[in-house]
Amino acid sequence: MLLTGCAQVPPEKEDPRDPLQSVNRPIYDFNMDVLDAYVLRPVAVGYTKVTPQPVRSGLVNATNNLDAPIDATNSLLQGKVSNSGVNVARFLVNSTVGIFGIFDVASEIGLVEETEDFGQTLGVWGVSDGAYLMFPGYGPSTVRNASGDVMDAVVLPSLSLGTPVTLGKWVIKVLEARASLIPQEALLNESLDPYLFLKDVYFQRQLYELYDGNPPLPKVEKSTEEKANDDFFENL
Repeated sequence: MLLTGCAQVPPEKEDPRDPLQSVNRPIYDFNMDVLDAYVLRPVAVGYTKVTPQPVRSGLVNATNNLDAPIDATNSLLQGKVSNSGVNVARFLVNSTVGIFGIFDVASEIGLVEETEDFGQTLGVWGVSDGAYLMFPGYGPSTVRNASGDVMDAVVLPSLSLGTPVTLGKWVIKVLEARASLIPQEALLNESLDPYLFLKDVYFQRQLYELYDGNPPLPKVEKSTEEKANDDFFENL
């Protein structure tokens, strides 16, 4: 499959962020046309139909609570001491009063969740995105974020959680993530190039999260006339 997909990418679709597009595209097609169509989407739809919303909310709260120490660690590594403290407080409150995190009591008392991951930590430290990657069964990522995901999903949880708990948390996250995308499927399916659409959305979201919702505005190249005007006023 990968060999047949390695045809030359048309010049108009070349993207310096995506040097492996000729490999990524067939993996994307496999994810959408096989894994998602025949496995992930049907399971996610069945999950939402048979699982009552209060139960789903409790499972999501519990998995988020297990991630609170990871959020706190990454917040601290990014120099966000207050956010780290909030995440520690959330974990303590929800693990006790919230009955192992099933109920999000912390949010009710004003301790708002501050999610951070190691990919964002690397970005704060100045590590660039690296190449855009499409993983079978996992979806879009970059070299930096894939490295961060390994740290968040394997290294840090292994210090405190057993394998069954870690696996169960991962399954719930995958099902909820896929279920949340069902209302947005039309946007992807109706786009001229779903692969490019998903890639652009992914990079926009990563930039938004890296800068905590306040990404820098793109620089606009000034025209020759504007540069001349600037020079004129600077020399007055």
